[in-house]
Amino acid sequence: MTLNFPFRIIGMMSGSSLDGLDLVSVVFESADGLKFHIEAAESRPYPEAWRQRLSEAHLLSGLELSFLDVEYGRFVGEQILVFMQTHDLTAQAVAMHGHTVFHEPHKGLTLQIGNGAAVAAVCGLPVVGKFRDKDVALGGEGAPLVPIGDRLLFGQYAYCLNLGGIANISYEEKGQRKAFDITTCNMALNTLARRQGLPFDRNGALAANGKRIQALRERLDALDFYRQSPPKSLGREWFERVQQPIYLNYIEQGFSEADILRTFVEHIAAQIGRVCERAGRMLITGGGAFNGFLVENIRKACPKAVCETDDAMLIEYKEALIFAFLGLLRLQNRINCLRSVTGASADHVGGCVFL
Repeated sequence: MTLNFPFRIIGMMSGSSLDGLDLVSVVFESADGLKFHIEAAESRPYPEAWRQRLSEAHLLSGLELSFLDVEYGRFVGEQILVFMQTHDLTAQAVAMHGHTVFHEPHKGLTLQIGNGAAVAAVCGLPVVGKFRDKDVALGGEGAPLVPIGDRLLFGQYAYCLNLGGIANISYEEKGQRKAFDITTCNMALNTLARRQGLPFDRNGALAANGKRIQALRERLDALDFYRQSPPKSLGREWFERVQQPIYLNYIEQGFSEADILRTFVEHIAAQIGRVCERAGRMLITGGGAFNGFLVENIRKACPKAVCETDDAMLIEYKEALIFAFLGLLRLQNRINCLRSVTGASADHVGGCVFL
């Protein structure tokens, strides 16, 4: 399709922490995408029924999951319409991450639901989706995808750290972009907070009142994933198979959620510290950037980094913004996925377009 500039595109992100849909309308002033501004942004929490359905999606049969894929696509399309009406805006396209149900790239599989044809039919706009599939087909991890945006849009930072359901990092090394998942983050912290009847641990208050469980900390720090060299990525499967049974065992022994939360926060910060050893500016984004206790521990673990968490709009919507950028690149048939990041056999143009 022919693009006319300025070009308006809606970026959509749904993370593994199941907080909701992040929607952002971005105006790209020129074809290179380097001049842009956010026109409107909103996070739309999932209704409890949808949060429950998405959290259990991996348990469905193939037929049931196929139905959910279409239903969720219609739901996303409806949310995009409401978003445009609420902010009185129009757009020329949508770029969507979808919601990850399965991610096991070593088996050649990644699945993000949110049927692109259904989204396009409901919202009436061209939709770019399924960004991860080609990378996995080329032998890559299919994640993380945002580093090309980090390189081109936020190259002034030595590190771009995202604290979402999973904590991931992006940086330049010897002229190549490097990026990988470090450990679980809000996926673990939110699961523990829900055991106390809270959607999340606001500002890390529960964790701050807990005490470190040294044996748990040592067991978490010793997990094999942390010894693996990049490229590497994580998914819900690893959390449920590896980390969750460990902390459930401590709960069965009578340890409190607050103590386990504190231990997890210190563990997350320590793993980030292992990666971020050199000096420079670090942009911290994602929901975890609003967790003051977590950020405090990251600052301690990364003494050479200047951690920046001042831009609330950027913190919350950077991933949705970069998915809009990935969609712009895809519509221009430009490379939007880097083999130096994912381990794929080649740099490539990822994403399917639904007109």
